[in-house]
Amino acid sequence: MKLSVIIPVYNEVSTIEEILRRVKASPVDDMEVILIDDFSTDGTRELLRDKIEATVDKVVYLERNSGKGTACRAGFAVATGDIIIIQDADLEYNPNEYPSLIEPILSDRADVVYGSRFMGSGSHPVVEFWHRFGNRVITHVSNMFTDLGMSDVETCYKVFRRDVLDQIELKEKRFAFDPEITAKMSKLNVRVWEVPITYYRRSYAEGKKIGLRDAVRAIYAIIRYNLFS
Repeated sequence: MKLSVIIPVYNEVSTIEEILRRVKASPVDDMEVILIDDFSTDGTRELLRDKIEATVDKVVYLERNSGKGTACRAGFAVATGDIIIIQDADLEYNPNEYPSLIEPILSDRADVVYGSRFMGSGSHPVVEFWHRFGNRVITHVSNMFTDLGMSDVETCYKVFRRDVLDQIELKEKRFAFDPEITAKMSKLNVRVWEVPITYYRRSYAEGKKIGLRDAVRAIYAIIRYNLFS
């Protein structure tokens, strides 16, 4: 089965080449790589056009900065794979874990797989209390509405069978995309798995973009898309 790797990109000039090297080095036989530039202004857009575009399967250039949710939708629209995974353009997530993330789908045990930063007994870097607390709160509130016992709704690594993703109409522009897609996926008759992953969180000084406004919008999205969608 072909894997489509969707990579939303916004102002990642310092990491985009390295994450692409890691994605291409991941042990997956049949894979396409799709980049969506969310109107970067730090030189990323020029780097994509001048150097990177010829080395990947597709680059989509958005005409305005709209957010991760919009970028993911643009990537989904042009993906041709049987399985679709979301990959951040920074270096927080490890593409070498693609095989373990897609295995439950390949073995026909799952239709959707989330990579959890909070599962497993392996070593993890210590992250800020409020960052972890916020993720826990959003996940627990989401679980209350979806009745899914998930441990990490806000994870980047979300993997979908193409036919499942085709049934979901998405609207959120920014990071509330995560609870929205979880809410809408939970309404389908699908098998959901979680797989433990490693996570190397960068700081806001290093370019992390999600903030308090996004946490508030995430709670709103949980209520809206579970109760009123």
